[in-house]
Amino acid sequence: MSIVKGVYVLVISVSKDIRVNVGALGCANFEKGLYAYVGSAQNSLEERIERHLRKAKRRFWHIDYLLASEAVRVLKVFCREAGRHEECKIARKMGANGAPIRGFGSSDCKCVSHLFKLKSYQFLRGFMREITMPLAI
Repeated sequence: MSIVKGVYVLVISVSKDIRVNVGALGCANFEKGLYAYVGSAQNSLEERIERHLRKAKRRFWHIDYLLASEAVRVLKVFCREAGRHEECKIARKMGANGAPIRGFGSSDCKCVSHLFKLKSYQFLRGFMREITMPLAI
C-alpha cells in the first residue's frame, strides 16, 4: 500500500439488527445495512487497517466493539494520504451521505460521529482510493 500516514474509511456490512456494548459509549443498536467508519493513523496506516480486519484483538476503540460482532464484516477499505485534520473533514462529507451514529468514534473531536449508516458507498470513489488488503477476518 505504501501510505504511512493517512485517513481511511471502512465500508462495513451489518447482516442483521444487533445491539452492541460499545465500551464507554454504552449499548447501541445497529440496523442491518451498510455503514462507513472514518479513521486515521499518523504512522503505520497499513497496520491499523489490518488490525481492524482481525476479529481477535483487544478492544480499544469504539469500532473494535462493533467489528467484534459475528454479524459485522468489513467489505471494502478506502484510504488516502493525509494529516489527522482530514479525518474530520471526511466525516463531515459522510454526514451529507449517511445517517450518523451519534458519538461513535468522535470522543476526541467535535464531530457528531465517525460512523455513518449509508445508502451507498459509491460517492467515496470520488475522493478516496480503494485499496486491497489481505482479509484476516
